[in-house]
Amino acid sequence: MESHLFGIHPSNHGGIEMTVRRAAAAGARAMQMFTTIPYYYGDRSGISKSRLKRFHDAAAATGFDARNVVVHAAYVLNTASPEAEKARRAAAGLAKELERSSALGVGGVCFHPGSAMDDGDIEAALDRVAAAIAGALRAVDSDTRIWVENTAGAGATVGRTPEEVGGILSRVPEPLRARAGYGLDTCHLFAAGHDIAASPDSLRDVLDAFEAAAGQPPSFFHLNDSEGELGSNRDRHMLLGEGRIGEAPFGWLLADARSRGVPLVLETPHERKDDDLAEDDDSPDPYDVRMLETLRRLAG
Repeated sequence: MESHLFGIHPSNHGGIEMTVRRAAAAGARAMQMFTTIPYYYGDRSGISKSRLKRFHDAAAATGFDARNVVVHAAYVLNTASPEAEKARRAAAGLAKELERSSALGVGGVCFHPGSAMDDGDIEAALDRVAAAIAGALRAVDSDTRIWVENTAGAGATVGRTPEEVGGILSRVPEPLRARAGYGLDTCHLFAAGHDIAASPDSLRDVLDAFEAAAGQPPSFFHLNDSEGELGSNRDRHMLLGEGRIGEAPFGWLLADARSRGVPLVLETPHERKDDDLAEDDDSPDPYDVRMLETLRRLAG
């Protein structure tokens, strides 16, 4: 049986290579990172040869497998937007992210599909998200995949239900489908009303529903406790065991075969701020270390 690929999203303070070094120092086998500032479209931002070299040199020096790296696309991308210019720029930003990530050789790019806004036409929004995925995959021929991330369900965001995630993927043309998939964030699931904390059977039923709708199991998980109540639609992450989900459901998830062989990335709070971190300090965040220890204990 494949093993668990526990990971973190380290600070990139000091450069792209420091994310790799901090992840490796924490004992992580997977990680998540940004390739550009996540609050901008990034549709015109390339990645320099020097940054690529620093990343690959750090991966080689630490023995870190780039295929276990998830790149998180910019938060501002709204590929579901009914506003033509916003949707166009979001699609361009997703394609550019795939270009940067492919140059790095990472396993995949995850992104939030966005919001239908005041339009209210969910089916049309799913069409737009799928078109953005297809456009990016056609523009960049590589082994790096694009993964839809489920959402917490605030407002008119899409991707909160198995049907919406499956609806996006079913609209991606068949020749491109092998490079498209999805991942599940535990906080988002709980906030969207999927009761993964009720019992092991309840959690398994949620995973089964997403797999049935999407036609495949998740390609990654974000492991986060939730500050908000079940169905609150609040995307507020907490340390494992300190939120409304509690610690036990993460053990149930790790007992499920679908959690093996895919990145399991913590997006939980950090103890240290970048301002308190020297650029050449590759030591891991203490909270990340504690959370990884918790996951290993829960995995048995």
